[in-house]
Amino acid sequence: MTAPDALDPARCALVLVDLMDRIVALPLEPRKGTEVLAVAEELAAAFRAARAPVVLIRVERPGVAEQPPGSGLAPGLRHDGDLEIVKRTIGGFHGTGLDERLRERGVTTLVFGGIATNLGVESTARAAADLGYDLVFVEDAMAAFTSAEHEASVGLDFPRLGSVVRAAGVRFATG
Repeated sequence: MTAPDALDPARCALVLVDLMDRIVALPLEPRKGTEVLAVAEELAAAFRAARAPVVLIRVERPGVAEQPPGSGLAPGLRHDGDLEIVKRTIGGFHGTGLDERLRERGVTTLVFGGIATNLGVESTARAAADLGYDLVFVEDAMAAFTSAEHEASVGLDFPRLGSVVRAAGVRFATG
């Protein structure tokens, strides 16, 4: 895994996809959803401390009167100042205003985590790449329904779109 240059907190944002109780609780690989959530919470704290935006994307099913239980963000994940984006497709950009909100803040680099690696995370990342963002993928802040799905995204697809790192490799430029 290749570590990116130190991130400029004025130009980057952390994007966490579908960290909702009902999704975190699913049987996931190569790590449990609670492990993904713990790493994501540490990353979010670091981004907030650096005054870099934290974007929390969650899915809502279209055309239903009520969302299933556990459809909100995992308790304690959202803090004042975070951007909460509600998507109704697999990816987080279509019809959500996310691109505009990121550009208003001068963001050019997105750092990704979430569930599922090969679905919501990858779909959102592919759209971000099409929009010209630089991408960083935090492998230990993601999981999928199978290890094979996770590894295909992390080992084959993500390196073509950006840098793949572990959470310990995410660092900010100083001064």
